[in-house]
Parts: sequence; C-alpha cells; structure tokens
Amino acid sequence: MTVDVSVTREAGDWPEDADWQAERAALAALAAAWDEEEGPAELSVVLADDALVHQLNRDYRGKDRPTNVLSFALTEAEEPEAEGAPLMLGDVILAFETVGREAAEQGKSPADHMTHLVVHGVLHLLGYDHETDDEAEEMEDLETRILATLGIADPYAAHRSPGGIDADVSETDVGETGGVPNHDEPPDR
Repeated sequence: MTVDVSVTREAGDWPEDADWQAERAALAALAAAWDEEEGPAELSVVLADDALVHQLNRDYRGKDRPTNVLSFALTEAEEPEAEGAPLMLGDVILAFETVGREAAEQGKSPADHMTHLVVHGVLHLLGYDHETDDEAEEMEDLETRILATLGIADPYAAHRSPGGIDADVSETDVGETGGVPNHDEPPDR
C-alpha cells in the first residue's frame, strides 16, 4: 500500500507519541478500507485544540462549539492532475481537550480514544458514514475490527443491544464533502 500520512501538531498539549499513534491508526484504517487499485494516496492528521476545531466547526458547519474530530474530504475534482501522483484524501483534525475529556468520561485511555477517532475520521474520508442505522452499523463494525488489530477494545460494546445497534440513537449531523467537514462526533451508541 502506497500511502503517505502526514501528522502535524497545530495546538494542544498532545503526548510525545501522539504523532506515531495517529499515523498508525490512519494506516490501519487505510489497510482495511482503501482499495489499493485506486493508486497511491495521501492524507493528513492535524493534532489541534478545542479553539481551532471550534473555529472550523463554526466556519464550515455552522456549529458554534468544538467537537472531537472533523474530517475534510476532498472531491474527485481535486484529484491530482499528474498521472501516478498521489490522491489527496483529505484532513482529519482532532481537538485535544475534547478528546481528553471524552476519554475520561468514557473510562478509556486518551491514546485509545484518539486512535478510535483517527480511524473514524479516515473512514469518513473514504466515504463511510453513519447517517442511517445500517450505515452506522457498517461503519462501527469496521471501526471495531480495525481497532482490534491495534489491540483496542470495541468502543461501542457498552452501547450495543443484543440485537445490534440500539434503535433510540439520536441523529448525527453530517455535512457534504468537497473541502467541508463531513463529520462531527461519532454518535453516542
């Protein structure tokens, strides 16, 4: 698989190994869901803080609050002009304070939660979504399988009913692609 993952620290007090963990999570998601026949690809993961993510969420989604992760997928029109040049999939941007707070609330390590959110964000770049129950189930199952390869427990296990996804899940806002974030927080399931 020819994929370049760029990790940039924009803001936030991320631990030293956050870059490596983010790259590892992105590569695991791509290994599971990227069709190598599409050719080489690039994506970036931005380690940011609540202030930056709040601004992006407000400017691009009309939501005046921070969120845990945003995914900015690029459209087909933005594919590389040069044959053989990598396809830029987009950007995954994480908010340090929100990731840490959610990890504490959910009894997870911040590293495991960040890894989950990177996987979730990369899957959005690849076209996965959770607007319907069926889409959510497919995406969550894939996330769970990817995280298992990284030694991370199913983040949705506590919220799954014996018959699958709980029916009373509230909707999650999802924007359009084309440089606009297509993801807010993963649904509380």
